[in-house]
Amino acid sequence: MSTYHPLSERIVDILVRKVNSENRHYFRILVAYYFSKVASMMRCNISTQDRGIIPVNLYVLNLLRSGEGKGHSTDIMEREFVAEFKEEFLHYVFPTKANAALVDRAYLLADADIAIAKSGGSVSVAAALPRDELKDIKLTLLEKQFEALGELAFSFDSGTSPAVKQMREKLLLAKAGSMNLELDEIGSNMSSNVDMLNVFLELYDKGLVKQKLIKNTLDNTRSKEIPGETPTNLMMFGTPIKLLDGGKTEDEFKQFLETGFARRLLFGYNLQSERMTELSAAERYKQMTDATLEKDMDDVKRIFAKFASGKFNRVLTIDEVDAIYLIEYQIKCEKAASKLKEHQVVQQAELIHRYFKVLKTAGAYAFVDNTPSITRTQLDAAIDLAEESGRQFNNMLAKKGAYERLANFLVDAGREVTQHEMLEELPFYKGNAPQRKDMMTLAISYGYRNNIVIKKRIQDGIEFYSGEALQKVNMDNLTLSISQDLAQGYAPGNAPFDQLHKLTTAAGYHYCSHNFIGGHRTNNNAIPGVDTIILDIDGGTSIDTAKILLADYKFLLSTTKSHTETDNRYRIILPMSHHLKLPPTEFSKFMENVFEWLPFEVDPAAKDAARKWATHAGQYSYNEGALIDATMFIPQTRKSEAIKKHIDSSSIPSMERWFTQHTERGNRAVMLYRYGCVLIDAGVALGELIQRIENFNANLTEPISEEQLRNSTIKSLSKKLQGI
Repeated sequence: MSTYHPLSERIVDILVRKVNSENRHYFRILVAYYFSKVASMMRCNISTQDRGIIPVNLYVLNLLRSGEGKGHSTDIMEREFVAEFKEEFLHYVFPTKANAALVDRAYLLADADIAIAKSGGSVSVAAALPRDELKDIKLTLLEKQFEALGELAFSFDSGTSPAVKQMREKLLLAKAGSMNLELDEIGSNMSSNVDMLNVFLELYDKGLVKQKLIKNTLDNTRSKEIPGETPTNLMMFGTPIKLLDGGKTEDEFKQFLETGFARRLLFGYNLQSERMTELSAAERYKQMTDATLEKDMDDVKRIFAKFASGKFNRVLTIDEVDAIYLIEYQIKCEKAASKLKEHQVVQQAELIHRYFKVLKTAGAYAFVDNTPSITRTQLDAAIDLAEESGRQFNNMLAKKGAYERLANFLVDAGREVTQHEMLEELPFYKGNAPQRKDMMTLAISYGYRNNIVIKKRIQDGIEFYSGEALQKVNMDNLTLSISQDLAQGYAPGNAPFDQLHKLTTAAGYHYCSHNFIGGHRTNNNAIPGVDTIILDIDGGTSIDTAKILLADYKFLLSTTKSHTETDNRYRIILPMSHHLKLPPTEFSKFMENVFEWLPFEVDPAAKDAARKWATHAGQYSYNEGALIDATMFIPQTRKSEAIKKHIDSSSIPSMERWFTQHTERGNRAVMLYRYGCVLIDAGVALGELIQRIENFNANLTEPISEEQLRNSTIKSLSKKLQGI
């Protein structure tokens, strides 16, 4: 059971009603950021055993679809809930704390000069003045320095690295406040803020950053480094499509993750709409204007306002039992990280350092709860938030790559598209021609593994691409049409494969592999959509040979009216792996590819989508095996082109080619025996049989041993030839 922070959940409930969105994790991340923001402004810290004193601060990345309430929820937090705290902090807390800090530093500098003077060192004449007078001189200089650094920005949405360090100098002098960078639409603004983000990367842990060495001149005097820490908070938010664009921006973002942001950020990532669309307009209005909602909002405003009058510079502790509890969680995360793959370095970094984000989040919860130490309840709430953050982070990394999105775009288009259209519509389809070609190659490869067929056609020098997501064939619902008429009345039907013999052996019917518009059997009326390959063999290849050759595939074989024992005539129905929606012209080319692949001749008329076959009460038999891979024969695809190229370039006879294609390490002996059976069925004598078997084996990439060939395969074939 989740144990999210109570005040956070109260605010999340308000945002849900106000924004009309159930994006609760997004809101929890947003609320945690603002808790941290006010805590760091008041310089809340945590005392740790391993890292000493660390600031309460958070870095978050919150991504949400456009129109889901990003801007509205942020405005509510900033302009409604935090507004009074901001006013009080900027006009009272910060000036008061800064003045006290400047006085303290003035005394420190005065005492340093006095000490140098007493030791005989060389200092200004002013060092001889009384301590308070010397302090006043130092204070005047510090105040001028402080004013020259400009006004404190409660938060900022852009800047430069020098500006960040300048702001940091002001905070060091004041010993109050924090730097809060809030980047809206991070996908569009990340590149222009790279330098500043790199500085924030360094500032995260303890608010420390290394000084940049500059040349000391009259016009540019290198100032003395001011010791101290300055807490920083970072909120990046925007839409996933802008940041994860599959191009340069996404690459840059992933580099940021690799350089350290993965371990520092809490993540929100949701591609689904969480809008409460089930509410009517009246219900939505009532929800947004509910009196209890306004009261809840006023209560939250007062809670935030009180933070400005709370204890400044608090140092939270964590007792031994709860510290051990956090370490146990750390160990759990480390063990999970160790099980990840070697290449998952970003995921590993996020997991290993998740406990540290938990500690800082729990510190923010302790600040708003006004507890002197971090409690178990606050740790659990922070763990729940970090765990959900981790899940959404992994979902973000699992987002489809550019090539995957390209493949899906071609499917969703539902038509042929040109290179020009892809360049205009796809932000990730960029780069030069070779880069786009590589992406298309990857998209095609992805399609092979995910049942997506990408076709390419060239007309007038223009490339046309299309994609189709293939559905697996339902063996209990194969597409067929049946009629008692030659041309009319072909009713669409569906039949389970294991019952097809009832159709093929029935009397007085005709059947087709396609359905037809109006039941009228013509090629033009054929409805794209086929589940089976139907072969018609009118002699030339015996039933026994066909069964041997197709032994690895699932099929139904049934004899025709003209079948005899000496002149075998039959049909073979092979269910395909996928349902194909091929227009008649493409289906014809598809079947031609099948014919070229087969090692025996079939009736070429079977390539017509409107081809019909007559039923006959003859013999039938089923064979168990694999479904034939339909994707091998789809025209205008690289897979079919590769197979066709292999067939065209092969110098060996079709029968030998067939067995070579189907022979692999685990079935060599079986395929050699089958090849021998085909030769026997063709009437080959023993001497020639042995010679051809030996030659075939020798041409295999990994032939079986001579001993095994003679003592097993040839011996068995000899017995078969002799009828033993």
